[in-house]
Amino acid sequence: MKESRDGTKSERVTKSSSVGSLPLILDVDYFKGDFSFDALFGSLVNKLLPSFQEEETDSSEGHGSLGGNDVIPNGHMRVPSDVAKSAEGVSTPLFPEVDALLFLFKDSCKELVDLQQKVDANLYNLKKELSVQDSKHRKTLCKLEKGVDGLFDSFARLDSRISSVGQTAAKIGDHLQSTDSQRETASQTIELIKYLMEFNRGPGDLMEISPLFSDDSRVAEAAAVAQKLRSFAEEDIGRQGIAVPSLVGNATASRGLDVAVANLQDYCNELENRLLARFDAASQRRELLTMAECAKILSQFNRGTSAMQHYVATQPMFIDVEVMNADTRLVLGDQGSQASPNNVARGLSSLYKQITDTVRQEAATVMSVFPSPNDVMSILVQRVLEQRVTALLDKLLVKPSLVNLPPVEQGGLLLYLRMLAVAYEKTQELARDLQAVGCGDLDVKGLAESLFLAHKDEYSELEQASLRQLYHAKMEELCAESEQQIDSAGSIGCSKGAAIASSHQQILVTVVTEFVHWNEEAISRCTLFSSQPTTLANNVKAVFTCLLDQVSQYITEGLERARESLNDAAALRERFVLGTSVSRRRVAAAAASAAEAAAAAAGESSFRSFMVAVQRCGSSVALVQQYFANSLSRLLLPVDGAHATSCEEMATAMSSAEAVAYKGLQQCIETVMAEVERLLSAEQKATDYRSPDDGIAPDHRATNACTRVVAYLSRVLESAFTVLEGPNKQAFLTELGNRLHKGLLNHWQKFTFNPSGGLRLKRDITEYGEFVRSFNAPTVDEKFELLGIMANVFIVAPESLSTLFEGTPSIRKDAQRFIQLREDYKSAKLASRLSSLWASSS
Repeated sequence: MKESRDGTKSERVTKSSSVGSLPLILDVDYFKGDFSFDALFGSLVNKLLPSFQEEETDSSEGHGSLGGNDVIPNGHMRVPSDVAKSAEGVSTPLFPEVDALLFLFKDSCKELVDLQQKVDANLYNLKKELSVQDSKHRKTLCKLEKGVDGLFDSFARLDSRISSVGQTAAKIGDHLQSTDSQRETASQTIELIKYLMEFNRGPGDLMEISPLFSDDSRVAEAAAVAQKLRSFAEEDIGRQGIAVPSLVGNATASRGLDVAVANLQDYCNELENRLLARFDAASQRRELLTMAECAKILSQFNRGTSAMQHYVATQPMFIDVEVMNADTRLVLGDQGSQASPNNVARGLSSLYKQITDTVRQEAATVMSVFPSPNDVMSILVQRVLEQRVTALLDKLLVKPSLVNLPPVEQGGLLLYLRMLAVAYEKTQELARDLQAVGCGDLDVKGLAESLFLAHKDEYSELEQASLRQLYHAKMEELCAESEQQIDSAGSIGCSKGAAIASSHQQILVTVVTEFVHWNEEAISRCTLFSSQPTTLANNVKAVFTCLLDQVSQYITEGLERARESLNDAAALRERFVLGTSVSRRRVAAAAASAAEAAAAAAGESSFRSFMVAVQRCGSSVALVQQYFANSLSRLLLPVDGAHATSCEEMATAMSSAEAVAYKGLQQCIETVMAEVERLLSAEQKATDYRSPDDGIAPDHRATNACTRVVAYLSRVLESAFTVLEGPNKQAFLTELGNRLHKGLLNHWQKFTFNPSGGLRLKRDITEYGEFVRSFNAPTVDEKFELLGIMANVFIVAPESLSTLFEGTPSIRKDAQRFIQLREDYKSAKLASRLSSLWASSS
């Protein structure tokens, strides 16, 4: 289309150019669609500017050629421009088409202006016509809106009218329905009055009663009518009872209705019994439809309570004695045998599963028979718990007396408590299972809980009494074992037998662990039986107090027994000391040595035994503390102050054991020091510190007494280093170090020292100091260091004594005592010399 239009335009322009004076004819359609200014310009100047047309042709054809010559559209060969110029000559103008182009452009501009005016005129006319049409359209829309508004008003009036008519019709319908209901009620009332008059006769006249009440096929209708009549009669009697008693007519009516009520009651009872008999017969044959029909009719009598109770009461599990006996055998086993908690738990699980299955089966029957199945299930489950489960629990749980406890040989209180826990836990599981099966509005868990109220009233006291009973039985067992060991050791000898008995009476951590296990089991039962956190916390506190009493008593008595061995060793040592002082010369040396060895062995053995007792005591206390922290502390938090009170009770309970342990440790120190003094007295020779001046080189080794004492202390204190720890160890070793220092000072006061003896004393002090350094007691180390300094008073010359204590004036008093032990104290007149020295220095 564009090409044809362009061709037409080109032709039109060409014609106009050829005539020269004719005006150009430009059409408005030319500017429609895809307008191209280049196309317009080309169509105007193609005839006047052939070179322009040729360039256009060249640009459209590209670089294609035919034999090296260009061909123009009219079929002639194009002549090059330079050849044409040379042919025309020099006189030709440079651009001869300029005039024609000017004329052409002027005409084109004129036509374009004309076209613009025409377009503007047409546009103006169109706008005017559009304004007129828009005005007409607006008027039409206004008319339509008014018509629509009127139509809406009409529809609103019609809707209001329809609504009014509908309401009127509804009112009429309500009136008609009310009228019909009143008519039907009146008709029923008339009929009921007729029936009531029939029942208002004497007993002999009831033979003429309406067939409705004797027709078995209309039992449901008869039951409904009878219930209405009885309700009406009873209400009327109630109204007459509160009315004015002087009205004779009312009194007569009341008396008449009394007869009707009595007859109706008799009829209802007879009808109810007939239905129950029919229900039983259908139940025997498992005719669920007949049972459902009877149950539906019976629901009109006391809401069917008698039917529901009758159905539950006739269940075999409630009337068959063999079922009860089978329950007992399943749980308790054969008669005469003592049941264990594990066997009882298995028996209860099996029995309660049977009960749950039976109830589940009955639930299916109840759902298909009774109109109110939830009420029936409530009665059934309640009967199961109150009759079948209660009968079994009465045989299983015989509550013991706190006055006469059952013997431990028969299980004691612990057996009863374990049975109670098993029965309670399994019964709660049964309650949850029955709740899942369905039991209406019955609180099964509360009912199951009520079965154990009598047993839970004194539960806490029974639990504590059980723990005390277990403790006494365990102590009797340990005493029996100890006596048996003593009897078996009688042939060995007195000392060895006593040692064996003492070892078997030692504190055993396994026994305390058993106490804790008892307590853990009791706490688990407390958790099971205590539903409220406050009750649980109180029970836990009471049970834990029993554990504290048991552990405190056991370890305190154990420490006391260990102290007794220390006392026995001390008594043996005293007998040895008295014997040696009286008859040392008359007893053979071998016998004396044997007695000394026996006393030393007894003291060392008692020391080690007590240290073992202290160690086991500490382990037992730590076990109780760990048990309290891990298992009990969180249970005591619901009660304010319960946790702190239990901690205080624990500290108080252990304080008695701590006091005995402190006394025993003091006795241990006495035992060690007594043996040290014995060794020093027996082994220390006067020549150890006063060697003769015979020209032989002095002995710089420690004395034999020092070596024996250090060896003894190293051996005997090994158990103390292992057992004691922390502040207890520090206090014990510090006290022992101070006593050793004091004992050595007193011992050395018995000897005289020359310079070589002083050197040997210094060597002894060094040995003692190195040993006590293992005590890690700074005060003791300082005292032995000062001893080493004081030993120098035996080594230096008399004239140098004044310079020895210039840096340490605090030991001057002890040094003065040491100086008096010098061999040359009198010969060198050290007393007068030192008195003047001390006086001048003071």
